[in-house]
Amino acid sequence: MARADLRHPANAPGDWFVDTRCIDCGTCRDIAPELFGDAGGYSTVTHQPDAGADLDAWLAAQACPTTSIGTMSRLARPGRLYPREIESGSGVWDLGYCSEDSFGASAWLAVRPAGNVLVDSPRFTEALVAPIASMGGIAHVVLTHRDDVADAARWADRFGARTWIHHDDRSAAPAATDRIEGLGDTVIGPGLVAIPVPGHTKGSVLFLLDERYLFTGDSLAWSHDRQELTAFRGACWHSWSAQTESLARLADSAHRFAWVLPGHGARVVGDPDALHRDLVALVGRMGRR
Repeated sequence: MARADLRHPANAPGDWFVDTRCIDCGTCRDIAPELFGDAGGYSTVTHQPDAGADLDAWLAAQACPTTSIGTMSRLARPGRLYPREIESGSGVWDLGYCSEDSFGASAWLAVRPAGNVLVDSPRFTEALVAPIASMGGIAHVVLTHRDDVADAARWADRFGARTWIHHDDRSAAPAATDRIEGLGDTVIGPGLVAIPVPGHTKGSVLFLLDERYLFTGDSLAWSHDRQELTAFRGACWHSWSAQTESLARLADSAHRFAWVLPGHGARVVGDPDALHRDLVALVGRMGRR
């Protein structure tokens, strides 16, 4: 629960606020950029939501890894918010409940006839266990990289799932049952392909589902400010040149996608050809830095 006694002074006047336990993960700014902004080391409410934007504020609050977002009036949460399907009939669900252990990274659930897939890990909470169980549990936990492992082992243990991570990030998930090797694509299951993209970490991986949904970890995201695909030069822990080469290989491949679903950064949906052109342009910018 957000603490009113720690309300950040930079919050816009009104009911909603962010407290000073915020770790500046940016999750709320990615979910509701019209409501939350960067106050230099913290997120704060920049615009109080009107009745039509209340849901976005609640979604950001429920995703916040430090429960730092709330209301002075202690409004009651409007029912269950997560899991939340990203588009009707997709079977892809935003899980919210981000973990402080992964610095607030988003995690996703893909509901599949051959077995459901958890992409990275939210907090392990009974608030998610029950709805995930009702959707068929988890057959595979796939990890995009070492930073966003969080409670993956607990989720895998709870549902008896296999866990996948790239060999080069294996030390972050010692209990993983399966390892992705090298730079080539690896088929995880029907319609699900692992695409290694070393750069952000040595073992970073993208997961492409049905040539539509691209789960990108911290290797690729959307920028609300610039309205274009972006990569994080200031948060590249292994090699910027390797990350540039990795995304260039993706751009040169036959793969296409309509959704970019990152751990950190904003998600986006668009025309696959337009997103491919944007990816090519991003690689060009990365190579000039």
